[in-house]
Amino acid sequence: MKRNSAGTLTLSRFFWRQERRQVVLWALAIVLLNFLVVVSYAQIYKSPAERAAMAQTMRNPAMTFMLGPGWGLDNYTIGAMVGHEMLLFAAMLAAIMNILVVQALTRSSEEDGRHELLLSLPVGSLSSLAAPLVLALMQNAGLALATGLALWVPGVESVDLAGSLLFGTAVGTTGFFFAGLTALFAQLAETSRANLTLSLSVLGLLYVLRGLGDLGREWLSLATPLGLILRTQVYVANYWWPVGIMLAAAGVLWTGAFRLNWGRDLGSGYLRARAGRQRASRLLRSPFGLALRLQRSAIISWLCALLLLGASYGSVFADLEEFLAGNEFLREILPSVQGYSLTEQFLSMVIDVTAMLAVIPALLPVVRLVKEEKAGRLESLLALPVSRLNLLLGFLLLGVLVSALAMLASGLGLGLAVQAVLGEGPPLTSVLVASLAQLPGMLVMLGAAVVIVGFCPRFTVLLWAYVAYSVFAVYFGVLINLPQWAVKLSPFGWNPQLPVEPFEVQTALLLLGLAVLLCAAGAWGYVRRDLDL
Repeated sequence: MKRNSAGTLTLSRFFWRQERRQVVLWALAIVLLNFLVVVSYAQIYKSPAERAAMAQTMRNPAMTFMLGPGWGLDNYTIGAMVGHEMLLFAAMLAAIMNILVVQALTRSSEEDGRHELLLSLPVGSLSSLAAPLVLALMQNAGLALATGLALWVPGVESVDLAGSLLFGTAVGTTGFFFAGLTALFAQLAETSRANLTLSLSVLGLLYVLRGLGDLGREWLSLATPLGLILRTQVYVANYWWPVGIMLAAAGVLWTGAFRLNWGRDLGSGYLRARAGRQRASRLLRSPFGLALRLQRSAIISWLCALLLLGASYGSVFADLEEFLAGNEFLREILPSVQGYSLTEQFLSMVIDVTAMLAVIPALLPVVRLVKEEKAGRLESLLALPVSRLNLLLGFLLLGVLVSALAMLASGLGLGLAVQAVLGEGPPLTSVLVASLAQLPGMLVMLGAAVVIVGFCPRFTVLLWAYVAYSVFAVYFGVLINLPQWAVKLSPFGWNPQLPVEPFEVQTALLLLGLAVLLCAAGAWGYVRRDLDL
């Protein structure tokens, strides 16, 4: 065994250099998000009456399904709020981070031929899997410690050090569990796409099963890792036994991955991929069809997630009037306009938030061009009678289409849920129109993506940083009194907040014109630059 794992530490350092940027960015996002939530909640919910109103809203079954059972609702301190509303979300972000990293270091590396090259060096046959294990241990331990300290540093009384360290440990343990799950699936699947799809699908399935269990089937929640980790009851009871069970389960997954890796050939998998079609579909004769084929799984997943997200937000509207009436801070950040109810004002804010999330799947097709370019596959494609401009326009067209579909999906879920809980609420057509009114700002973000792909494809991280800034400026900017000009640096700062603000045709045309100019400039750069091989 020692000989089979020779060179593990050296490979671990190499893998860290390879993935450190992605790991650090994910970790910073998780840590910063939790830090901002603690600071924000301490400012928003200053009185017990405001927290009690929030606790009443959290008793809604829809909120239980989305966030988990509310421990400590009778004494809803800031710590109890953070544990209830953020632990599951942070754990899922850690899970996604680990899935992406482990998938890139295992099945994706094997599929691209890098794995075979590593095994030609003086390393053991199991070191290529042992190295991701070491990296997963280190990155999740660092994430756990950083998250715990970030929660404790603001000095909120109920967010104590013991609960914060448990919160961070729960997040890191969840990440380590899903790292092992992805490593196990990497031995079963034959392709990196199948591995990624299987891992993310199981994560989504476990989330749904956890939600069903939290609504009355305790055994089902305890049987799922996400439901189990919520039983830590951070900042309320601070139970550590779920962490021990999760670590043991993660150890079983990693052991299974090593056993399966030992018995299979390089490049093979235990689950055979089904045979493809003998002839390509007519859709694949165009760059748009190729883009759709490459992104269809991600697009479908995002549309379903946005539909559920809209429905989850809509379910809150049943207790909205009472909740907002007891919280002066939230009333201040809403777009207060005479003649509109609190329901309509809150609806406009929710649509604004969903638009900033919906832009992510819209950007993925354009960013996918960079991935295909780095993998060397575009060179073969462009050797055919396919121009660079047509290729870029095909992927961009898919991004535009996904933008509209994403807003329709979130608006449909939101509108139907509001109608169901209120009986008489804003018409579904008005919610859909308000959602589609966010498209001009989203198209500007697409234009920015084309500029980055056209001129500096190595810096796509700048695009995601711009998205993160937009969320911070538009949603959290009011907490720090961010100047209006700083909010307007984001295209979402120009979008109308229907139904409480009028739709200004001139502003929409200005944003659309800017989007066209950015796309034209990016296309000009993409056609003329060398491939980044």
